[in-house]
Amino acid sequence: MQINGIAHIYLTVQNFDKCLPFYKKLLDFFEMTPLVVTDELYYCIGGRTGVGVRAASAEHKDTAYDQYRAGFHHLCFRARSRESIDELNTFVEKECVPLGAKIVHGPQEDEWAPGYYSILFEDPDGLRLEVNFVPGKGHLDKDAKTPLADDVQQNLKAP
Repeated sequence: MQINGIAHIYLTVQNFDKCLPFYKKLLDFFEMTPLVVTDELYYCIGGRTGVGVRAASAEHKDTAYDQYRAGFHHLCFRARSRESIDELNTFVEKECVPLGAKIVHGPQEDEWAPGYYSILFEDPDGLRLEVNFVPGKGHLDKDAKTPLADDVQQNLKAP
């Protein structure tokens, strides 16, 4: 079976009241439509996926996010063009940073895939969000090289 993308993802935030304005602006910028808006949940759909942002339970409200703890590391959305990444960078600087977001790195090329171009930023709770653009087929291109070292690739192929 071949999957058809990711249907939805839920992000649990420590400070829902502080994060909600950020996610409302960001997901609206992504042209996502809100379906559920409550005191503990904000859920939008668009771009063939859904994103839910929910308040942490009372027993975890004081647990700060750590991307290296078991669980969520970061979420990466796919853009349709390099220009979209540049446009998003301007939007995040002007609209999201004043709401508590932090830009980790502005638009830059990386070697994760041929033509990989991305921006990386954090929501007001520190959850990392990335948006990238990869032209063509990316790693599915027959001439694409892996971003991992050759010895790591050999370990992946070992029985």
